Amino acid sequence: MNKIAVLSLGFFGGLIGAILIAQFQSKQVVLETSNPNQSNFSNVNYIGASASSLDFINASKASTPTVVFIKTLTNQRAYQDPFNDFWSGMDFFGRRGPVASSGSGVILTDDGYIVTNQHVIKNADQIEVIMNNNKQSFKATVIGSDASTDLALLKIEGSTLPHIVLGNSDLVEVGEWVLAVGNPFNLASTVTAGIVSAKGRNINIVNNQFPIESFIQTDAAINPGNSGGALVNLEGKLIGINTAIASNTGSYNGYGFAIPVNIVAKIVKDLIEYKEVQRGFTGMEVKDVDAASATRLKIKDNHGVLVDKMLPEGPAELAGIRQGDLVIKINDKNIDSKANFDEQIAYLRPGDKIAVAYLRNGKEELSTIKLINNEGNNAILKKGTVVSENLAAEFQPISKIEKDKFGINFGYRVSNIRQGRAAQMGIQEGFIITSVNRREFEKVEDLIRALESARGQVSIEGVFPNGGRGVFSFYTY
Repeated sequence: MNKIAVLSLGFFGGLIGAILIAQFQSKQVVLETSNPNQSNFSNVNYIGASASSLDFINASKASTPTVVFIKTLTNQRAYQDPFNDFWSGMDFFGRRGPVASSGSGVILTDDGYIVTNQHVIKNADQIEVIMNNNKQSFKATVIGSDASTDLALLKIEGSTLPHIVLGNSDLVEVGEWVLAVGNPFNLASTVTAGIVSAKGRNINIVNNQFPIESFIQTDAAINPGNSGGALVNLEGKLIGINTAIASNTGSYNGYGFAIPVNIVAKIVKDLIEYKEVQRGFTGMEVKDVDAASATRLKIKDNHGVLVDKMLPEGPAELAGIRQGDLVIKINDKNIDSKANFDEQIAYLRPGDKIAVAYLRNGKEELSTIKLINNEGNNAILKKGTVVSENLAAEFQPISKIEKDKFGINFGYRVSNIRQGRAAQMGIQEGFIITSVNRREFEKVEDLIRALESARGQVSIEGVFPNGGRGVFSFYTY
């Protein structure tokens, strides 16, 4: 079998969004979905449409006007060769030049909220949004982003803008006709048709400590430029965000994957309300049941996930769940894969309670878990990122869960690295700094001050996103 190769390229992609009948501040956000775990969402009846040519036409007309072209500009180093640069009299840390990339997004509200993939706008210094008719363009600001789902929320200043309606990905069925819509390379909207091939796919492409992957798989053609676009049903409602293709060449090869719209709705709502995604944690990690485990546990049907790891004194352990138990239901929803488990938890927030049904020695048990945040309590978190204009980067303290996993006392994740001193230091996106010249810092502000004032020989130690240890060592004046 060919290995899945890459996916979601930063300068490609189109993205159709969803309707949040939302208005910020004084207006209430209302998302059209029937997910009972999203208490502020209104219910909608899903009506499947027949696959006639008129249905395709109407769905295209309803969805394509909301697609926008996103153009970004990033100041990025061309190369780094300190030895040659020293003798040639060039900048010690290498030359730089602007790098342009592009993707797509979708207008969610008539006043300018737009959803796109995080990789489309990652590290961008400037973001321009061009409307579908190519007659209007806007400067966009980033409201927030979520690496675990590769989603980002932008805002432009507009009024009476076209916007798309959210469908309900829970009710999408395998075999259902869908359209993939994108805005590649500012060519206006392109539309391809296909069916839903599968649901709940986990293809291990999200490079994050706590990834959420439960993709809708489709055979609607998704080529570079459409990645990040919309998957819509024959009513023209959004059911997923096209975020990846399975290909050895980067071109369409029969498989595409979309983030379910119910996850998109939850992420967008959190970013509007808190500027930070509210992730709920159970205190346990699960894995899919393989053939050997199924034989050992005498599992006859394909359902359930095995509890693989436990957080000591975490919510799951306190609720009586143990390593080796087989989780079969979350809030009366059958669980048949890790992707499905992660998706159900992704809809929830810290403090929410869930009913977990599981098997132990063939006997069904039921427990209630109260979800925690990544700091180990039940509170709603506010964004704790601190921006350093001097270093041209953002710094955020990592969570208690991450500290325990990496075995460190302090850690600060570096993100949104732009042209500036952090990039010149060679620090990579997502790197977690644990010490500078072997000194640890209890506050992120103290770490930033140390980096801003660093002179002479500097050694920055830390952890890469995959858990590997690393050191950046350099001399600065």
